[in-house]
Order: sequence, then structure tokens, then C-alpha cells
Amino acid sequence: MTDAERFLLEHQELTRRHFLRLGAVGAGALAVWPLAACADPLAPELAKALETLEPYFTPQQDFRDVSRGKPLPHSLSEEQKQKVGLRRETWKLEVIPDLDNPATIRHPFTQKEGTALDFAGLMNLAEKHTVRFAKTMTCLNIGRPLGTGIWEGVPLRDLIWLTQPRENLRRVFYYGYHNDDPQQMFRSSLPIDRVLEDPFDLPPVIVCFKLNGQWLDDQRGGPVRMVVPEAYGFKSIKWLTHIVLTNLYHANDTYAEGNNDVDSALKTFAATLSVPHQVKPGQSIPVTGYAQVGMSGLSKVQVSIEPSESERPKEDKYFANAPWTDAQILPPPKHWGAVPDGRIPSGTFGFDLVTGEPRTWPMRLAKAHWAALLPGVPAGSYSLRSRSIDEKGVPQPMPRPFAKSGHAAIEAVEITVK
Repeated sequence: MTDAERFLLEHQELTRRHFLRLGAVGAGALAVWPLAACADPLAPELAKALETLEPYFTPQQDFRDVSRGKPLPHSLSEEQKQKVGLRRETWKLEVIPDLDNPATIRHPFTQKEGTALDFAGLMNLAEKHTVRFAKTMTCLNIGRPLGTGIWEGVPLRDLIWLTQPRENLRRVFYYGYHNDDPQQMFRSSLPIDRVLEDPFDLPPVIVCFKLNGQWLDDQRGGPVRMVVPEAYGFKSIKWLTHIVLTNLYHANDTYAEGNNDVDSALKTFAATLSVPHQVKPGQSIPVTGYAQVGMSGLSKVQVSIEPSESERPKEDKYFANAPWTDAQILPPPKHWGAVPDGRIPSGTFGFDLVTGEPRTWPMRLAKAHWAALLPGVPAGSYSLRSRSIDEKGVPQPMPRPFAKSGHAAIEAVEITVK
């Protein structure tokens, strides 16, 4: 038996005893990332890693940008933005029937008739119907989320009801400004039941105007965008200008044309944020990461480390038999980051009205951070992996391991020990 193989056999027990022990250096990390009540204190190596963790909520300017358009709508001049309605004072929204498969509505909102909804009208609705919820914005085919924030807006259904729909309404299409070029139009859609009802205690679909308590900026889709809580980013159209009510029975999303699953809900997966790529033999290995919490929830995060040359049976392509060890999911932070004063705005969906604490943790549709301190290993090359386990005990990348339906691949980070 080699030293590496002996390490693997002892790994789980060693990690259990070695995981999260504290030195005084842990005080700074605990100020933002407290441990769970049942946890041991932090080891100095891990406390240092926690101090560098990203804030829970992402400032608008730090969101990753995957905007579409030539030129990008947010790159237009100020004069052009004013002219095409990309400013709050000039923004207008049409809500109209589909010309080819029309739903029957009594009062469409149209530019031609002067009944299109303006920003002042949206704010009038917001006085009674504002909704806020935390959501991680993620692109369907990108392995890392774009950012996490508290999105604020008016439920889409409140706008739909203002048009007084009568019959033949099966789906809602919507799209935003893309340079008045039909070839650049990027649209998405939802079944009408998702718009009018919120299954499984989900927040409503919203016509969004704020992120983290601030007006949406240009890159985030301002002045107004759609946000669909449980969906990937392509459903949350930026620079919203048109909502089309249709009797068509199927989706017509632009993203469907690229062989994408346009009905896939947010998946649960884990990934690393901080891990040393080179350590000395026997030196402890501090690891931190995040988990995107999808519709299936999150019960635990696990990590494994094994020699890079380890052979894996072909039938174990999802690493079911890797030497997995539980990491610790960190509790809610004491300071939330990008939101005003680091506090959750009152009335935010899923948070207690009095304490401001999440009602459940980890929260679906958002993220959670995790940490682990792995015991030292002999010299060699190793692969470190992380995975999530959802609330039904299903490990990543299951139950939906398919490409084009949302990222869930198990990440591998190479570590050299010498």
C-alpha cells in the first residue's frame, strides 16, 4: 500500500477530527461568517481563507455581464438611451395580444394609442405590490453564477390583470430593446399559470426595477427587466419593452434555437472559491467554496481529494465512489454585503419580518458558502473535487446531469504537494 493509498483510507476520520479548529486568528472571519452552533472553532488556516470570501450579495458593478446586442444596448450614448426608452423618464412598456395567435384582452397597453405603461405608472403599482426576493442569476451554459442579489419589482400578473384578459391566453412572450433590429431580438416566454400562480412557495415573476435597493443600472438591464425566480438568466430578459399575450401552446424562446432546455429550473451544485494549488507534504489544505441552491434544495456539500492518477471505473463517471467527506455549510452571514447598511430590507421574501434572518437555510434559488480543512497528504499530484447533495439525498450532477439544461458538472482542482 502506497502512502497516498493509506492516506485515502484514513482521510474521512482524519478530516472529522481535524475539521474547523480555531486559533485566535479566526475572530475576523467570524465577524462576517459565524459558525453553526454545533461546529468546533476554526483552524487558523481556514479562518484566513474565510476572511477572503466574497460578500454574500454582489454589488451591481461586480455582476458578470453576458449582455447581447451589436452595439450592446448599455453602450449607447446618453442621447440614444433617452430616445429609445432606456431611461426611467422615457421608458414605456407595451402589453399586447399576439397577432398570429391572439389572446382576447380588453385593454392592451400600446404606444400607438398612448396607453403604454410608463415608469410613473409602474411606480404607482409598486406602492401596493412591490416584491423583493434573493436570487442567484446564472446563465444556462456557464459554470459560475453571474451574481446574487435582492431583486425588487412588481409581480407580472398585476400588469397582466390590468389588460383584462378574457380567454385564449396560454403563454406570455416578452422581449427587450435590441437596437430596433428584428434579427437581434432576444425573447423568452412562460406559461400563463406560472405568471398567475406561485407554485411550491416560490416568489412571483416580477417586472424588476431595483437590485440590492438601487435602481437597475444599464448593464443589469435597467431601467426595467423581467426576473423569473427559479429560472436561468435567459428567462429574465433585460431592457424590457414588450409583453405579448398569446394563445400559442408552446415556447418560442430565442434560446430554444440553440438546442437548450428552455424549461429547466435552477440546479443545485457546489464549486470551490479558494484552494491552494501547491502545499507542502503534511500541510493542512483549507478549502472554501459556494453552492448554488436550486429547486431541489441543499442538504450538504462534500469534498474529496485523491491522487490525480487514480483510475476510475467507466461506470463511475459521476465520482460516486470517490472518498467524499462532508464540508461545513456556513450559516447566514452577519453582514450581507451589497444591500443598504448590510441589512435585509423589510418584507423581503423568505426573511423574517422581525429579525431579518432567513426563514430557512440554505435558501432555495440563492447560494450558500461552505468550508473544509483537509489534513495534509504525502507528496504527489492530487485532484480535489466538491459536490452538493440536495434535500432528497441526490448527489451532483444528478438528477439532471445533461448539458444544455444548466451547469452541474463536478469541478476538479489540481493540487501539487511537494
